[in-house]
Amino acid sequence: MGLLTNPLRPRDQRLPLYRKIDSPTKERYSDDEYESYSSEDDSEQSYAASSSRSSRDASDPVRSGRSFLLSKRRSAPPPRKASIYPYRLPTRVSRYFFFGVAGILLLMILSLVRASQVENWKVAHGKVDTPPPPPPLWEKFPFLERYYGGIRTLKPLGESGPEYPSSAEPEAAAPPEHGSDAAQRDVAKSKSWQDYPARNSEPDIQECFLDAAGKIRPPPLRYYEGRPTGFPQNVVGSHEVLKLPKDICFERFGRYGPYGFGYSIRAGGLGTGEHGESEGSAAVWGQSPRVDFRNVDWADVQRRCFRANADRFNNTEAGDSALNKTDTTRRTNSSESAGADAMTKKQVRTAVVVRCWDDYLFREDDIANIRAMITELTLASGGRYDVHLLVQVKNDAHHPIWADHEAYEKRIRDSIPQELQGLVTLWTETQMLSLYQGIYDLWSRGPELPVHGWEMDIRYTGHYYDLVTKLEEWAKAQPRKGLWERNSRFYFPAAHGSWEDFSQMSRVQSEMGAAGSDNVWNKAPGVGGKAPEAASKKGRTVWGPQRPLDTDDWFEPESDDMPPTSYEADRYQWGVGEEADYISLNPLFDPEGTTWMLRDDITGFNRSRGLLPRRAAIITTSRMSRRLLMTMHRMTAYKKQFAFPEMWPATVALHHGLKAVFAPHPVYVDRKWPVDFMAQTFNGGRDGSSGGSRTSIFGEREHNMHGLSWFYNSGFAPNLYRRWLGLKVNNDGGDEFETTHDGRMCLPPMLLHPVKDVELPIEAPPVGDDEAAETAPASDPTA
Repeated sequence: MGLLTNPLRPRDQRLPLYRKIDSPTKERYSDDEYESYSSEDDSEQSYAASSSRSSRDASDPVRSGRSFLLSKRRSAPPPRKASIYPYRLPTRVSRYFFFGVAGILLLMILSLVRASQVENWKVAHGKVDTPPPPPPLWEKFPFLERYYGGIRTLKPLGESGPEYPSSAEPEAAAPPEHGSDAAQRDVAKSKSWQDYPARNSEPDIQECFLDAAGKIRPPPLRYYEGRPTGFPQNVVGSHEVLKLPKDICFERFGRYGPYGFGYSIRAGGLGTGEHGESEGSAAVWGQSPRVDFRNVDWADVQRRCFRANADRFNNTEAGDSALNKTDTTRRTNSSESAGADAMTKKQVRTAVVVRCWDDYLFREDDIANIRAMITELTLASGGRYDVHLLVQVKNDAHHPIWADHEAYEKRIRDSIPQELQGLVTLWTETQMLSLYQGIYDLWSRGPELPVHGWEMDIRYTGHYYDLVTKLEEWAKAQPRKGLWERNSRFYFPAAHGSWEDFSQMSRVQSEMGAAGSDNVWNKAPGVGGKAPEAASKKGRTVWGPQRPLDTDDWFEPESDDMPPTSYEADRYQWGVGEEADYISLNPLFDPEGTTWMLRDDITGFNRSRGLLPRRAAIITTSRMSRRLLMTMHRMTAYKKQFAFPEMWPATVALHHGLKAVFAPHPVYVDRKWPVDFMAQTFNGGRDGSSGGSRTSIFGEREHNMHGLSWFYNSGFAPNLYRRWLGLKVNNDGGDEFETTHDGRMCLPPMLLHPVKDVELPIEAPPVGDDEAAETAPASDPTA
């Protein structure tokens, strides 16, 4: 025990010391790592304390036992802390998971990059699948219905109450009577065209006939006075300006009855128009009998008519000398030209060239139209006009027409109706290529006459001679000053007022400039780095030849027409009384800056300094003088200069200072456009014209003209013409409609284009009596 032993000190525990033995297994708990540091410290401290006491307490069994009890109580593990994550993924799984997420993200990024590249390619190549655009605004305008009024509702022009247009845009008037009330009205009497006081006629001519004996003459046209009630007025162009008939109208029998419409093939007619509403049609043949056209040779008819009146015309140059001579005759002032005409009193003949191709299917309506052109142009003018068919042989490898004369004639016999075969001139692209590569042939002698270029799909509901001569007379009276500026605009009488007001507006807009949607900011001072004074710079007007920038592109400039005075000094005298070199039936617009796809289709010129000045007119129907034709021909032959056919004649006239005129003939529209809005849309180009900028009507905005009666892809013109012929269109019109409503449609003189593939019901070909009896069905009551 010893002296220093404290009797009150408890006796130490003498039992052996138990130490914690690590588990042989590798089992770990999720909270081991969070308590590792505290457990190790406690173990080290406990181990150090027990080691220091072990030697000292080894001899004291009581003390040792007590210490053991205390140590055992002290070594109790502390309470475990709550873990945030109940389970920890193994390292390998975490690594795989990370790589998977990264791979997916990378794949998504690459997919987006690829999708962007594909989308950019589609946009660049125009293959983007976009939803269809909304319909154009003009398609929301209501249709005009009074175009289809008939001869039972005719009223004088001043009392007809046109449905459209009106400057004040009032509410529509009460519709005219329909149904049984209109059907019970009597049909007015038609009148002969020879009795119309305002018609043009050729004085002092020898009458021409259809037969060599001089006995058969075609009946004259028949017209009705007035218009159907509510018939709309023309929105573009003017009857008054061109002095075309406005107060009369023609129905189908009065227009085509003299040329075989309305009687059978057995009687020499077309076999069409024999059924349906025909009240009053017999007046067409009241004074002249029906003509048997089965044995008519129209080429021979034209030759006889010309011979009978040959002393009235100038002698034309021989064809062989036409190419070898350069037409350098420069026009003098109008007084000298008028004096020369007064001395000679000779007229210049004009060729009317109708273009088609060898596979063209001639229908009854086409034949009636060509008969009308020859009768009304050649016979009525005493041979002043000469109608030709210019037929393209598209496959000259299969039809070698240049091999010999027999092959040439055979192709004509196989392609053209017999009565028209003598009018035909064939041509091929191979022939043109040979000619303009320098190979001279018999067929390239050059034009001997001025030419009216016409197309097979054009119809005129009036008299052709009256139309053509009034177009020429009006063009001849136009002054040169401001002519190109007027040519570039559509004339809307309801919006522009009189022709004089329109001419003044064109001059002001061209000289001072006009703000449009494409240049509204261009003339602001300082815009685009321009000086402020550039904002007040006047526009450029055309006065004299507008030649290419490169002098090497000029062709025979010494023969160009030069102005006699300056632009300011002229008092609208230059050009008055001068025959027009080019007469167009559509505006002559500037294609520069427009969206017209053929604006740059010109070759043979130096473009290093920019494109040359040019003009274009949609639809190639026009009148071209011999001078213009020879200039175009020589420029292509010698300089290899050419442009798209709708741009070439007007561009040549612009370069050489020739007189070019747009004749504002009356054009109708199928919907009720607001007139001011329509005028702004059609004249939406530079400085209030129809071209010269991306906002031009020609190009991407041509859809606005689909409802016109005169445009190359019009939908209104063919429908109106078919309804006028008595056909049903879109389940409207037809025999029953005409019989129970207003009667046959009656249209004022108007040009319609395009009119294609008109299928009229015709009678069966004539057969013998016995054969007819055998082929008649038993159920037919007439069998």
